[in-house]
This record gives sequence, structure tokens and C-alpha cells, in this order.
Amino acid sequence: MTNASCQGIRFDFEHRFLPPVYILVFITGLAANGWGLQSLLRRGKKHRALGIVNVFVLNLGLADILYLLTLPFLVVYYFMKSKWIFGDTLCKITPFCFNLNLYGSIGFLTCISVYRYLAIVHPMRVMGRITVTHSVGISVMVWFLVSVQSLPDMFYSKTFGNNTEQCFDTTSHIYVDDYIKYSLGWTFTGFCIPLLITLGCYGHVIVVLCSTNTTDKVLKQRCLKLLFIVILLFSVCYIPYHVLKNLNLWSRVLQKQKICRKWSNGVYIAHQISRGLVCLNSALNPLVYLHGNEDIPAQLRQLLQQAHKAVMHSTGRIVQVFE
Repeated sequence: MTNASCQGIRFDFEHRFLPPVYILVFITGLAANGWGLQSLLRRGKKHRALGIVNVFVLNLGLADILYLLTLPFLVVYYFMKSKWIFGDTLCKITPFCFNLNLYGSIGFLTCISVYRYLAIVHPMRVMGRITVTHSVGISVMVWFLVSVQSLPDMFYSKTFGNNTEQCFDTTSHIYVDDYIKYSLGWTFTGFCIPLLITLGCYGHVIVVLCSTNTTDKVLKQRCLKLLFIVILLFSVCYIPYHVLKNLNLWSRVLQKQKICRKWSNGVYIAHQISRGLVCLNSALNPLVYLHGNEDIPAQLRQLLQQAHKAVMHSTGRIVQVFE
């Protein structure tokens, strides 16, 4: 979107809002995912197997790290007032990695939801029939489907201006009419269908757990915690982004037709906020590690105790110096 579209739209908002968010997500996301993956692999080595769900969790972490590595380029871009200096190829690769992360995360969360559903509602049918090999094959399929869905996005023009100054997360205003059709179809297949599957699985699981008194309390608590994490991710990260992304594209289509609406500025600002929120999924996904690995809370307490001792020791030495 360019400043020539509608004069009332505050295009400078993204320059102030997105860089601090990206920096925060980059630091916390790398630390949390690195620690979570290390703990997951250590646990798999200890038990000589990763486990079916942990294969999906591992791929979830890899999708996060893939996206996090592109954030420094975006921070530089917005600090330079939307001046892209890294070339057209990297301008296309950056949103491609974002889409792999976004829809890969949704896909792997859906896989975890389906497996939990089968293990709780149909345990006798699942026992011994679904193996780690199956989960690896399913993970490869998720990566393939997400890549196929995301690949057409790379063929849309991402740059605008002399020397590729501007880099769009969707496409330039020239092709926005076609892009909104692609985006709506993408939203339906990549987001709405997985959302319905996930809600259906957890809805049935909750009904079964609440109606059966013999269900292990620990299992019930873990399922409820995972349900809360999934609801948090969809409510904060995924739903606002998809709704506001398509509304913003529609606003751009109207602006291209020389039609300016009063709500255009509000939608634009809300869309930029949703872009900041959706990247938070890379920092929030490690909550799945906390849910799936009982050792991590103990490790966290140990790290906090070590940090507290280190701070107290440093404070004591400073006091001695001044005395």
C-alpha cells in the first residue's frame, strides 16, 4: 500500500509498532525454542525414542526457528522506513518462511489434536497401529502441503519503487485484485478447515473426559491444559490475523478503485497489530513443550534458582567492594 491511496491512513504506524515486537519475539522465541528442542531431544535420547506427539512438536519448533531467522531483515526494513535493501529474492523468501511457519504451526497443532482425540476416544483402535514412522510420514506430508499452498505467494510481485525500495508482505497494489481471491482460498484451506478439525477433536475429547469418572485426573488436566494453549494460540495469533488480513486486502481493492472508506485506517492499524500478534506464535509455541515434557518445569525452577544465587553472589561482591 502506498501513501497515494488514502490520505487518512497512517502508514507510519508499522514503523513504530513492528520493530520492537519483532526484536522481542526474536530473542524470546530463539531462547524458548532452542531450550525446548534441546530438552525434547535429550528426553528422546534418554528414552531412546522421540514419541509420536514429540515428532510433531519437534517439527513445530523447527518451523518457528525457520521464521525467527528472517526477523532481523524485517527489523532493519521497518527501521529504515520501509526501504528494502536485501534484494527481490530475499523479499520473496522472507514471507514464504513466515507462511511456512504460520501454516506449518497450524498443521502440526492439528496433528497433535487429532492424535490426542484418537488416543483418548478410540484408544483400542490406536494402540499399536500408529507408530513414530507414521508420525514422521504425516509430518513430511504437512510440510509438503504447506509448501504447495505457500508457493504461489512467491509468484506475486512483492516489491514496489525504484531499486526495490518497498517489500510487501502480500503483494503490490497492482495485483491486489487477484491476490485477495488467492488469500481467501488459502484462509479456508490452511486455517478454517484445520480450526474446525481441532475444535471438533477437543470438543469430543472434553465430552468424553467429563462424562467418564474412570479417566485419570492427570490425563484430564493435561488435555485441558493443551486445549487452553491451542485456544490461546488461535484466539490471539491466528484468528485476528486472518480476519484483518483479508479485510485490509479488501480495503486496498477499494482504494485501487478510488473508493476510500472511513474504516480503512482502523483496519490498516488493526492489521499491523495482528501481524505483530501472529508472529508471537513462535514465542508461544514452546508452551506445547511445557505441556508435553514433565521435566521442563523442574528445569525451569532449577535455572531460576541458579540465576537467583548468581544475582545474590554478585550483589554480595559489590557490597564488599564498596565496604
